[in-house]
Amino acid sequence: MNVAKFGGSSLADAGQIKKVASIITADTDRKIIVVSAPGKRSGEDTKVTDLLIHLGDTALAGKDTAEALYNVVERFRSITEELRLSEDMLTIIEKDLQERVDYKKDNPGRFLDQMKAAGEDNNAKVIAGYLQSLGIVSEYINPAEAGLYVSDTPGNAQVLPESYDNLYKLRERKGILIFPGFFGYSKQGELVTFSRGGSDITGSIVAAGIKADLYENFTDVDSVFAANPNVVKDPVAIKRMTYREMRELSYAGFAVFHDEALIPAFQKSIPVCVKNTNNPKTSGTMIISEREYALNPVIGIAADKGFSTLYVRKYLMNREVGFGRRLLSIIEDEGISYEHIPSGIDDTSVILDNSQLTAASEEKIIQRITEELGADDVYFEKGLAMIMLVGEGMHETVGIAARATKALMEKKINIEMINQGSSEVSLSFGIKEGQVDDAIRGLYEEFFSTKEVLQ
Repeated sequence: MNVAKFGGSSLADAGQIKKVASIITADTDRKIIVVSAPGKRSGEDTKVTDLLIHLGDTALAGKDTAEALYNVVERFRSITEELRLSEDMLTIIEKDLQERVDYKKDNPGRFLDQMKAAGEDNNAKVIAGYLQSLGIVSEYINPAEAGLYVSDTPGNAQVLPESYDNLYKLRERKGILIFPGFFGYSKQGELVTFSRGGSDITGSIVAAGIKADLYENFTDVDSVFAANPNVVKDPVAIKRMTYREMRELSYAGFAVFHDEALIPAFQKSIPVCVKNTNNPKTSGTMIISEREYALNPVIGIAADKGFSTLYVRKYLMNREVGFGRRLLSIIEDEGISYEHIPSGIDDTSVILDNSQLTAASEEKIIQRITEELGADDVYFEKGLAMIMLVGEGMHETVGIAARATKALMEKKINIEMINQGSSEVSLSFGIKEGQVDDAIRGLYEEFFSTKEVLQ
């Protein structure tokens, strides 16, 4: 029994949904289908989720929601009409959307969760209805009915352990089950969403819950590539990789998966296959617990922008017991998590995600470190990007760092920071944001000089 998840680009319009229906019925093992909201139909289009966020913001501002609501309804109308579904389906969707707009607004985060989840929820109803119109036994499954319980943290839900036992009971149901992604319910019955892109999380949770033989994640690429195809021409395709490698690459900017998505599947050792909705016969990329040794110790290169360095210098810092703990406590007090902490004898740097910083928090952090820790110098430096080499074979191979630094040197790129995880699956470099593309190309040339497909 398999779980298949289809992303927004795979379900952007009626034509795509017809493709998905063909894929679903081509393999009788595909039992549970997790779906996203309709995505962009073209580069200039707007995702349904973004239309819903605009609708929610309009409602919260107390403005007239008629136009914003109309835009969402029309997207679903274009889909249902082309699929030749009964008008009852659109009536159900319109009623659902209006109820969400009318939902209590005393908690904006909870209200927006209601709005954002409408894309996945109603798309699941549409797809189940379309399969039924083809004579296929199928059923829409609401996460509350299935027992997908999550923490009551709007916009950042975490699955609760009892959900897995509840979801296992779905194996007893007949036909194809269509399950909306992106949200679950608190134990008090409140709808709560995962973080953005969380339909991948739902797919992984459901696969773990039913103990699937395979979790297929359908997107718009044939496979996971060793580097960004928008930066490197014809990068090699990765045929097999481990969960840890995918997790590291996702963290560092790979757009194929939400960086939390694979954890439930990883914990249950369920293999994951990334496939292309528009080219479903390709083998895709298999993500597994362990893989055989490959000749190339590096399996992929990823990069992400939008980081800052908090630089702290104090003479004899290394002899001051508790300095690091107190430094991180000051950052924690501002509700900020850190990414990396490279350090020396008299100085340390804390790498932070810019999205968590404000001018006020930066000023407060600098003031407290200066006053409470007696630092000689404290400042933030902006415009940092993190570039990461990932591969299970790196810890068994001598000279990876030397080759990487040589490749960056040849591109005339100055390294601001180097950090290697204790697992030695990844090696990351901090560089200036404007040099990211050159860095990726240089590292790719060094570690992927041939066009062989990784095995």
